[in-house]
Amino acid sequence: MRWENLTEGPAGPAALFGAGAVVTRTIDTPEFRGITFHEVRARSIVNRVPGASRMPFEWTVNPYRGCSHACVYCFARKTHSYLDLDTGLGFDSQIVVKTNAPELLRRELAAPRWTGAHIAMGTNVDCYQRAEGRYRLMPGIIEALRDRANPFSILTKGTLILRDLPLLREAAKVTEVGISVSVGFTDTALWRTVEPGTPSPTARLNAVRTLAGAGIECGVLMAPVIPFLGDSPAQLRATVRAVAESGATSVTPLVLHLRPGAREWFTAWLGEHHPHLVERYERMYAGGSYAPTWYQRMITRQVHELAAEFGIGPARRGTARKAAGPEHPDGPASAGATQLTLL
Repeated sequence: MRWENLTEGPAGPAALFGAGAVVTRTIDTPEFRGITFHEVRARSIVNRVPGASRMPFEWTVNPYRGCSHACVYCFARKTHSYLDLDTGLGFDSQIVVKTNAPELLRRELAAPRWTGAHIAMGTNVDCYQRAEGRYRLMPGIIEALRDRANPFSILTKGTLILRDLPLLREAAKVTEVGISVSVGFTDTALWRTVEPGTPSPTARLNAVRTLAGAGIECGVLMAPVIPFLGDSPAQLRATVRAVAESGATSVTPLVLHLRPGAREWFTAWLGEHHPHLVERYERMYAGGSYAPTWYQRMITRQVHELAAEFGIGPARRGTARKAAGPEHPDGPASAGATQLTLL
């Protein structure tokens, strides 16, 4: 593992972790069996999104690397290769935990150059994956954002977000809080094979219902729509209907994209479970990581038509409020890392 290149020393100020800051633990309980945790003390926690990104935000916070949700399509798998960790099973079971994330975020938000910009979470790996049940980093992160009235958003497949509902309600009183739950399909058989470590789609939609009932608006990112496996008219209709019935404020479809790292892992899975589709996928993604534009537009049109039928609209982009503080164009003092984009 390449920790020595990412800690203080020859790597200089660009290092991700402090020297001697990595502690590796294995926990032999049913919930975490087979998972190894690498506890690190990060040097920065607010990351800048690359300028070429199509994302509607510029800054992210990611308290974890790797994800036990084990989604076979996860675009963030490539990030594990930066640590010389495997992007397949290693991504699912070797979890890097930034144990100082809450205190570090509080310090970076207080930096004079921080302008109170919107911070997105869950756009790389899920901040409410199983590890969060043990390490409880999100309460401190939300408290830091609440105390600075700093707008933020969370995207998750994890129902553990309900644990922090009181904190989310407190934060929503002083700043804009955006919550989205990812539910790409309601097909149970498909869920069990492509998202084996996640709560079921029904459980996620129940979480949306609970959030909405508590006065926290929650949208659904219908992601991913998986070609030839989750994109039939009947499947799309069933999913949008379930989303509407959950009380979600919006539904936004996102077609599967296959970046390096994820592409190889997904293709291997496809060859094992659906070998008859391998050639079709090779043709569909021959042009790169994304499905053809015509296909993406077709799915978007179908989902939006269904959403209108069931009385739910596409996602709305809100206007984030900024915490009071001096303006400076540079962002947080230590935000030198970059964040992979979701789209």
